[in-house]
Amino acid sequence: MRLIGFAGWSGAGKTTLLARLIPALVARGLAVSTIKHAHHNFDIDKPGKDSHTHRLAGASEVLVASANRWALMHELRGAPEAELPELVAHLSEVDIVLVEGFKRDHHPKIEIHRAEVGKPFLHPDDPCIVAIASDAALPEASLPVLDLNDIEAIADAVERHAAPAATIEWRPVDQAVG
Repeated sequence: MRLIGFAGWSGAGKTTLLARLIPALVARGLAVSTIKHAHHNFDIDKPGKDSHTHRLAGASEVLVASANRWALMHELRGAPEAELPELVAHLSEVDIVLVEGFKRDHHPKIEIHRAEVGKPFLHPDDPCIVAIASDAALPEASLPVLDLNDIEAIADAVERHAAPAATIEWRPVDQAVG
């Protein structure tokens, strides 16, 4: 299983890019999974559902299953947030894992840069960034620059730069990044 991340500031278009990239990778015959870091107190469960009732009653984990899918909800209940390697270990074996967020973690990443967001680049402080996908020409960039709308070129970069998850040295990036 190989892994590559997508890092960028809020509003840069990470989710939009992945929604276009996943079908392109699947069309190449690759099995794809994703891990998305949520910065907010998100909840996929709804009040009134049995699973919600079980969690409120104190269940540490609730697994909901149907003929179409299953989902596992794990309550941290004060425990530290799960780190990326632990989350990767929960996935079934696939060809490529795309990671959205987790920009402070040490794994290969493509930086998503949208000029209108007006935020600084991440790559000067993150040696794990292998390329930049941008909506603007970046003639002075020290890394390969991909057109944010050229999904096939980005898919090529994913295949070229994704690292086997078993070989990634799981640690925070040395320098602090935004």
